[in-house]
Amino acid sequence: MQDSTDSTRFAYSPVQTKRAFEEVALQIREQLSKGALKPGDRLPSERELAEQFGLSRNTVREALRSLEMSGILEFRKGATGGAFVREAHSEAVISGFSDLFRMGVIKPEDLIEARRIVGVEVTRLACQRATEADLDELERNVAASEAAMEAGEGTRRIEINLAFHALLGRAAKNRVLVILIDALVDVQGKLLQVLTPTSNTKVMQSRKRLLKHLRARDEEAAVAEMQAHLTALQKHYLAQDFIKHRRAA
Repeated sequence: MQDSTDSTRFAYSPVQTKRAFEEVALQIREQLSKGALKPGDRLPSERELAEQFGLSRNTVREALRSLEMSGILEFRKGATGGAFVREAHSEAVISGFSDLFRMGVIKPEDLIEARRIVGVEVTRLACQRATEADLDELERNVAASEAAMEAGEGTRRIEINLAFHALLGRAAKNRVLVILIDALVDVQGKLLQVLTPTSNTKVMQSRKRLLKHLRARDEEAAVAEMQAHLTALQKHYLAQDFIKHRRAA
């Protein structure tokens, strides 16, 4: 973690625009792009930034808050507190997808189709790259889903089933896909609140076959299993009234 004492790392230009806080945020983003700022780094104080930018502290504070809302910065309290660059995370992307879904920009049918496309390729990579620990975690997930079903915990079962895809995404060892899967799964969870889920028995049968193929490193069989599962899921969801009404709206 870097402190703000090295002032040469934070060379900002004075700002003279009507929406000055946006220019401040842009310059800080550029510091990230250049590698001058890294996750865990603390920015200079508001006073120092205001002096460098030639702006009021209120304007600088507005810029920092906008970066916080974007998921780039976080604020910590105390003597060693301040504005810090957040560690790698996917909350900002998840929040953006969620908002687009609520606004109707992301249609249910778009989401379901994307889940099928991404899920198949994630499965292919997971078959190549998953560790034994990854596969063990996936098996524990399947066992937890079956236990939730037996206990009659429907909501918990859905959460566990969605988590399976997030775990598979991590097994693929691709950070972009991990973030994308997390965002898609989060929106799918919201969609399932108004749709009828599929039979857990069928889902578990498919998951067990998939795990068998993953452990055998049988890429084509694993991909075929995921393709069949997600295609059936797509048909099941698209046949429901909620999505038909959203299409007609």
